[in-house]
Amino acid sequence: MPAPKPPEIRFGPAGWSYADWKGIFYPKRRPRGFSEPGYIAEFFDTIEINTSFYNPLNPDHCRQWTEQVSGNPRFLFTAKLWQKFTHEIGATAEDEKSVRSGFDVLREKGKLGAVLLQFPFSFHNNQGNLARLQELLARFRDYPLVVEVRHATWNEKPFFDLLAEHRAGFCNIDQPIIGRSLEPTDHVTSPIGYVRFHGRRYDTWFSEDPEIPAYERYNYLYSSEELKPWAARVEKIEQESKSIYVITNNHFAAKSIVTALTLMHILNKSRVKVPEPLRDHYPQLDKIADQPRESPTLFPAS
Repeated sequence: MPAPKPPEIRFGPAGWSYADWKGIFYPKRRPRGFSEPGYIAEFFDTIEINTSFYNPLNPDHCRQWTEQVSGNPRFLFTAKLWQKFTHEIGATAEDEKSVRSGFDVLREKGKLGAVLLQFPFSFHNNQGNLARLQELLARFRDYPLVVEVRHATWNEKPFFDLLAEHRAGFCNIDQPIIGRSLEPTDHVTSPIGYVRFHGRRYDTWFSEDPEIPAYERYNYLYSSEELKPWAARVEKIEQESKSIYVITNNHFAAKSIVTALTLMHILNKSRVKVPEPLRDHYPQLDKIADQPRESPTLFPAS
């Protein structure tokens, strides 16, 4: 009897449209036909679509994205559900239709890996919020759903049983642990395993100071030592999943790309393909790169 097929682990960043990535991750001079999703697909097998959190996806854009990543047959997108459903009350049938128009294109093209229901820290485990969650799980049950909560009140068996009952995955997160913040976990409630890294900027995570740029919440670079316990958690999740998505959201200055590459190296126990511009800004990547630099540096990483 053949051995069971190991689950597929897909690594990738949350979002791709960041001006500060130019010249750090993306090349300064882009060749004709360059696309950001297509470029990411050369190094990773997934991207979490971030814009779907702010507005429903444009179906034409979704078609373009699926074509742009077609060079990587393993590639799958994940996408956040519109915040009108997770952060607000009163989403209409028309709102649902708008959301589905983009998701359905990704699904029809065989490129939708998961839909993430991301709830805020203020979303606590109480009767009203449980009812809201159950309504959403039923409303979008035809999609491969994953739920992210950030408050520690959700870390209890009845909640995980509810997700399992609806065949919805649980998103294990790394975030600054402040007050009742949910601490690192390795739960699996569906065939989909999901992990997200937000960084550990304790000083800016809950900041409302208008003088602090929003991106500072995600301006954090994980060390290899910080990631090793998470590699062990992913390996545990791997034992109970059919597919796993490891998403890095510490996006400022392409730190999410560095984090994803480092995790790939730790988990796969092999060297990884590293984009050339990134090596100039993060020379520590030379230690895990599968190829020497195109142009030797005067100050190689020790």
